Amino acid sequence: MIKVLFVCLGNICRSPMAEAVFRNKVEKAGLANQIEVDSAGTGAWHIGEPPHEGTRNKLQELGLSFQGMKGRQITHEDLEQFDYIIGMDESNIANINKLAKQAPKAKIRRLMSYINDDPGKDVPDPYFTGNFDEVYEMIDKGTDQLLEEICKDNHIEF
Repeated sequence: MIKVLFVCLGNICRSPMAEAVFRNKVEKAGLANQIEVDSAGTGAWHIGEPPHEGTRNKLQELGLSFQGMKGRQITHEDLEQFDYIIGMDESNIANINKLAKQAPKAKIRRLMSYINDDPGKDVPDPYFTGNFDEVYEMIDKGTDQLLEEICKDNHIEF
């Protein structure tokens, strides 16, 4: 089983949106028995809370489930249990790397690094910007490329 973890600051806006979008793509590709998807935050402010209302509204508009999603904080164990840990911005990546006691098992990358036209860009936090549509567009594009890379890296055809 290939395990993918999306990470943002509080695990209520960007990373749960990425989890839902990516899980849907994995299911549509018939790969749910090969790829597991989760999300977490680098901070502890929203542990146990459902996704932000703006994320829920966007996911409902798209017909994507966020059932059972609750905010949680990334742990040292996640660095060993997940194969891919995908941060939404450079600050998330720095915080993820601080958790590493040794070289982690996971491939740690920023989501936008999968987008060739703007690999240095961060996914902005809609908790502050309110722009959940922009965030969805970036996540949708980035997760397409992420799925392609995972399949290529692991010799999976879909």
